[in-house]
Parts: sequence; C-alpha cells; structure tokens
Amino acid sequence: MITISRYTPESRHEWDKFVRDARNSTFLFLRDYMDYHADRFKDCSWIARKGSGIAAILPANVSEDGILHSHQGLTYGGWVLPERHVDGADILDIFEAAIEKWKDEGYKALDYKPLPYIYSLHPSQEDEYALFRLGAVRTECNLSTAIPIAEICRQVIGNEESSDSPRSFYNKLRRRALSKSARLDFTIKEYNDAAPIMAMTTACLKERHDAAPVHSIKEMQTLKDLFPEQIRFWILEYASSPQAAVCIYDTGRVAHAQYIATTTLGRELDLLTPLIDYLINEIYTSRPYFDFGISNENGGQYLNRGLLRHKASFGATGVAYNRYFLDLA
Repeated sequence: MITISRYTPESRHEWDKFVRDARNSTFLFLRDYMDYHADRFKDCSWIARKGSGIAAILPANVSEDGILHSHQGLTYGGWVLPERHVDGADILDIFEAAIEKWKDEGYKALDYKPLPYIYSLHPSQEDEYALFRLGAVRTECNLSTAIPIAEICRQVIGNEESSDSPRSFYNKLRRRALSKSARLDFTIKEYNDAAPIMAMTTACLKERHDAAPVHSIKEMQTLKDLFPEQIRFWILEYASSPQAAVCIYDTGRVAHAQYIATTTLGRELDLLTPLIDYLINEIYTSRPYFDFGISNENGGQYLNRGLLRHKASFGATGVAYNRYFLDLA
C-alpha cells in the first residue's frame, strides 16, 4: 500500500540519506540546498512510502495560486527514486495516490520538471511515462548541450580500448581559438569568493541579454560554503584582471556550467575557449558529461542559435529539459 505524507524537518536525516542513495538525484535535492531559499519558496515536499520504507520523494513548493511545483527554486525536480525495486507500475501507483492526497488538500495543479536523463545513475524516466498516462501537457522544452567526456576519453574499438581527447570533437573555429590563446599570458585560478564571478556574470547578462543571474552574491556564497566540493568557481585572468569565468555545479555524473561569463576583452580574445578547455580536459575528465546548460528563453520558444552553436563547437549535443503541467481538477 502506498501512503503519501508531507515532508517535515523531523524527516531531514531520512530525506538526505534517501537522496544520497537514489538512482536519479543530485545534491540540489539535499535539504541544505533546498532550504537556503525557504523564504522565497514555501516548501511543500512529499514522501511516498510503500509499507514502512520510502519508495520515492518529491522536492516541491506551493505557490499562492494553489499550484504545486517541483520545484520553482531548482533547475529540475521530479520524483526521486531508490536504486532498485520501484518500477513504472509503482510510479503510476505513487502518482495516483499523491493526486488523491493533493486534491484533498486543495491543490489545483502540478507543475513538474523531471530530471534530465544525463543526471541519472540508471534510466529513470518512469515519471514521464506516468505523466503521459495521466494526461499531463508538456509546457516547456528547453535545449541544453552536453559533451560525453568519459565516453570520448575511453572509446572501445572492436575488443581494444583507445584513448581519445574531447579536443578531437572541437570544430575548426574552436581549435583555432585554442591555438591563438596559447600565445597569450593568462592564468586560470579557482576562487572561493563568489563576488568576482557573480559581478562578471551580472554585467555580462545585463549587457548581452538584459537579464540577471538567478542567485545573488550572498546566496551563491552561502551555497558555496555549504557545498564546497560540488560548487566551484573558475576564473581566467589576463592583463591583471578576470576576463572569463565559469561556475560549475558538479553532481558527480555531470559537471554543469551554472554560470558562464566574460568581459568585453574576454570576448574579443575568446578567452572562454581556453577556460572551458581546461575544465573539460584537466578538471572534469572523469565525469560522464559536461553540460553547458540551456540556450533558450520563453520556455523553449526562443532558441539563441549563436549561443547554442558556440556550445556545440566544443562537440556538445542536445539534451532536452522538459516541463509538464497536470491539472488536478
């Protein structure tokens, strides 16, 4: 029998242990990450139990209009599943039990962002099948681009393994930029202070896209302090000042570029190329994927082709970030 209950702080240890052992989770689902912006998003997370054990958990918040979101403060959400013994039929049962519970509590709809497949330890798209069966509507499809680093570095040809480099997947423009940058006297450093990278990100987003970063300097510093191994700031310095920067969220499977920024000079000299090349080939070579993030606005309706093709020039190919809406009426 499936039972559905709200998450409470008393379940914090149990929740975090389940996240760490799950087949489709990242550190974003740990309570320290979810709760840092509890003042902005009213937590409404759920635990599904089968018998006495946890079968699944749902990171979620609720908005004032009565819509349940998984999760507005996270890049992705969805039911987090154990490594084994929960299958597609179980997820249908969990959804159906949860929907009855949510209706009783007066929630109007479910806004659901499943975890992109590259972040899962094992295939875990049972939730998207269940959403199809339940009549959910896909409301967004954003296009990210990722490089299968580990696969490139260890390709099997016949019965023999041959090592390759992600650089072999760069296009001519990217190789030319890398060659030109090799003649420049730059240094790449890791920072623990969020201020320099967030200042560059803020200026770059404002100038190029009339946008602002999701996180403030204070929020990003808080997250860095909570997750020093998973969140890392990399900056390329040239002419005595920072010119290109990348904030990496490292989930263990995926090195995700949470923020990418350059100065005007950094763009003129294409200094982002040697920085990303360094991260891919020196720091995160053992990760299955390097994810550049989406190149969309307006829920996927607008594709920034120039941004997409710059990412693709490193050999990255497409990963869909979907979003679904399920009316509970």
